[in-house]
Amino acid sequence: MFVVGFVGFSGSGKTTLIEALLREYAARGLRVSVIKHAHHGFELDREGKDSWRHRKAGACEVLVASPHLLALQRETREPREYELPELLRRLDAVDWVFVEGFRHAEMAKVEVWRAATGKPLSRPDDARVLAVASDGPLPAGVARPRLDLQDAPGIADWLLERRAQFVVGRDSRAPAH
Repeated sequence: MFVVGFVGFSGSGKTTLIEALLREYAARGLRVSVIKHAHHGFELDREGKDSWRHRKAGACEVLVASPHLLALQRETREPREYELPELLRRLDAVDWVFVEGFRHAEMAKVEVWRAATGKPLSRPDDARVLAVASDGPLPAGVARPRLDLQDAPGIADWLLERRAQFVVGRDSRAPAH
């Protein structure tokens, strides 16, 4: 499978870009999954729902299944950071996996950067950042290719043209797309 990480400071537009790329790849018939890193606690279900009640009552895992949705929640009593390879192994086989966050992981990345945030590039010395998606000119001295943040089809094409740089998986076989 092909795996690309999207990194950048909060507010740079990573989630918006991933949404646009998901729509673009789905329209092209590609199957894509997403792994997102959260730096803090989060809730997938709401207080009072059966799954929330089961988890709060002490269940280690709660799996909710319907004909069109499967969700597994695992409550960990001690904090634990999951490594990206472990999470990738848990996914069904797809054409691409988009990863938001996991900035230190060993994978090819695209940095999402907007001058309006007032922040510098988040990974200026990371050789695994292959390009910067931005809505304007890049800072002086940045030698990476600039991708137009507003051009999801163009970014999708760029990724597909360079897919050999994004091969990661359980084996060496990569989809033909």
